[in-house]
Amino acid sequence: MRQRKRKPKTPIQERPVPISTASFLVGVEPHTIRYWEREFAEFLNPVRTAGGQRRYRREDIEVLQEIKRLLKEELYTIAGAKRILSQKFGQRTSSEAHTGNNGVHTEPKRTSEKVAQASKARKRAAD
Repeated sequence: MRQRKRKPKTPIQERPVPISTASFLVGVEPHTIRYWEREFAEFLNPVRTAGGQRRYRREDIEVLQEIKRLLKEELYTIAGAKRILSQKFGQRTSSEAHTGNNGVHTEPKRTSEKVAQASKARKRAAD
């Protein structure tokens, strides 16, 4: 009887992981990853199974971790995070292509207290 040849399996460290595992590794909820996938489509494109399930590769996990760092720790807006990611990964965002952004660095999103102070200062200046 002939033995069937098996395809060599990819090492477990290199296999794409489901969204639940990616969520655990990055430290955010799965719905947040799905949202980031839409917002950062230029940088984040997980592979899909035949059934349509997302599978995140190691490089996808790295992008997710960088997005989390920019948004949660550095307090960048989504637009600011896209600019930083385009510089880091060498891709242009669609908004830059359409608006002709000159690449000016924007400050990280301010905390709510600083936003309130800036709002009051603008109102005083307008009066």
